[in-house]
Amino acid sequence: MIRNDFTRGWYFKKGVAAVTDGLFNPGGSKDYGSPINLPHDAMIHETPSPDALGRNQSGFYPGGEYTYTKIFTAPQRWGEKEVYIYFGGVYQSARVYLNGNHLKTNLYGYQEFYVRLNDYLNYNEENILTVIANNPDPNSRWYTGSGIYRDVQILEGGPVYIKEDGVRVQTIYADGEGAVLRVETKLANITRKRKKVALHLELKGSGRAVKEDRIEVTVYPGEVSSVKQNVYIKNAKLWSPDAPNLYELKIEVLEGSECLDSDIQNIGLRTLCLDADHGLRINGKPIKLKGSCIHHDYGILGAAEFKTAAKRKARLLKEAGFNAVRSAHNPMSRDMLCACDEYGLLVMDELSDIWFSQKNANDFSNVFDLCREENVHQMVTKDFNHPSVIMYSIGNEIPEIGTETGGRMSRKLCEEFYKLDSGRYTVSAISGVLAAGDKLGQVVDDVIKAKGIDLKAVLEGSGADTGIALMNEMMSAMDSDEFTVHPMLTQALEEAAQACDIAGFNYLTGRHLAEKELHPNKPVLGTETYPADIVRLWDIVKNNENVIGDFTWTGYDYLGEAGAGIFYYDGTGNFDPVFPNRTAYLGDIDITGQRRPISYLRQIVYGNRSEPYIGVVLPSRYGLPVSKTAWMFKDNVSSWTFPGCGGMKTEVDVYSADSEAELFLNGKSLGRK
Repeated sequence: MIRNDFTRGWYFKKGVAAVTDGLFNPGGSKDYGSPINLPHDAMIHETPSPDALGRNQSGFYPGGEYTYTKIFTAPQRWGEKEVYIYFGGVYQSARVYLNGNHLKTNLYGYQEFYVRLNDYLNYNEENILTVIANNPDPNSRWYTGSGIYRDVQILEGGPVYIKEDGVRVQTIYADGEGAVLRVETKLANITRKRKKVALHLELKGSGRAVKEDRIEVTVYPGEVSSVKQNVYIKNAKLWSPDAPNLYELKIEVLEGSECLDSDIQNIGLRTLCLDADHGLRINGKPIKLKGSCIHHDYGILGAAEFKTAAKRKARLLKEAGFNAVRSAHNPMSRDMLCACDEYGLLVMDELSDIWFSQKNANDFSNVFDLCREENVHQMVTKDFNHPSVIMYSIGNEIPEIGTETGGRMSRKLCEEFYKLDSGRYTVSAISGVLAAGDKLGQVVDDVIKAKGIDLKAVLEGSGADTGIALMNEMMSAMDSDEFTVHPMLTQALEEAAQACDIAGFNYLTGRHLAEKELHPNKPVLGTETYPADIVRLWDIVKNNENVIGDFTWTGYDYLGEAGAGIFYYDGTGNFDPVFPNRTAYLGDIDITGQRRPISYLRQIVYGNRSEPYIGVVLPSRYGLPVSKTAWMFKDNVSSWTFPGCGGMKTEVDVYSADSEAELFLNGKSLGRK
């Protein structure tokens, strides 16, 4: 189908506006609100408040209901075509109306969706398209955004046309001499006559044609035909993180000399292979995942997504040394997928943060089972042609994952993904704490005894410091080998972890070596890990073929979970709802796109940087007691300019890949370490 931009000339109004003709404002005309262009995040324009129901989870931004209206004239030619509208994302739920008639309700705010318009279009007349977005508080553990925050397009198809997302490409084989590409195209005939058409395929690389193919097809009235073409590309330039080569694929539907429809997209040729003895291989070459978890917002833009913003985020992550990203905790957008294709970032695309057990009163658990299959199908359809996507995560830190229900749903979801796409792998981001369930208390008690932690001494402290100390002791216990390999936890993890192609664990790095003994045929992945643990955990990744990589929390800062990584010097807890905090402050890269010192340490650990790097503690904060969690590294900056701090002490951190470093101050050596 021909796609055209449909983001200009909308109206926006806070609240739910009438969608039928009988309700008018005084004066006889409707008030559609303010003119805007899309994408548009209504949430970022709300006034943050300490009373917001989402509190620090949403960065103190409230949700709400919003009405978007588009008035347009439908050309007469649409009467002979199929006409759809595409929404890249409307948060949280969306009700779509055309001329007062309900067309669709979409329940998952991160899922893209299509709506057919034909039944209620008025041709050569004015049409009113209305979208009501509802984002009730509280519904998420991070900043979500509200409204129509991603791309909107209008699609035209007919009389014989390529179905929406009707072109699927797959690399069947690749070696040093060439590659075989399979292209499957779904053609629909909306006429009452059978149609004989030609399907013309053209593949371009670096602007020149490298392969063509043409076949004839008879498409019968009212039917959808699937057509396959296999082409061999000699000396094909394969796609990989180190060389993200892309080709332009153009498919044309021809009736005689007339082009009835066409589809153009960028694709990459690459093969995947995975096993516990060799790890992950792309195009036959081993690769370790140097991964970053990322949320979907763009700082001051909120959740509103623009191609340039997506490309900038992808570029900055790649420049910082990452070769992979995890879309936490929802399906990634098309614009971000295209950016990952372009810059060579491998993608773990994630279905959801929730299944059946609630984390917030108005979250996705309320409707998960109603639209699960549709969500999986649309996610795979979106991802299929992107070479960057190598695995699907079926869920993140699912509370019921350690139950029989969790094991059963894990198998169901993996089966659904496999039926739709057998060329990629499945994983689940499993939290050991949640998997342990009602056994957690016993497991923690055993760990505390084994480690000799004196909780009584901790509890004898006072004020907020006691709470911080207690939390740190508990986190230390739950990150220990004694916890990660506890028999009760092992039993709880068994079904869900083994249902997937890859055993994925959040904050269970100490378990990775044990998995090699317990399940020698199962690859392991750190789906979420502590940023400050990079030195220890990367040593495990490098030296064990069954461990295919790591995804840190997090490579790029984000809105919501506000204050989780802020260094407090007044006894405040890191997860306390402190207004007016906005960001988590947990990223290697801050919310503006600037790299923090830990980013350079990580790059050195990855082996991507040979030069040493210096981080400096602010002199005004040197030596002060400070809150700290396992997600936090150091309160240092890459600066040596501190006005008004002459004569004060500070601490200099030197990051180096070498066995020894020497530090000089004004030409004088301060020693070697």
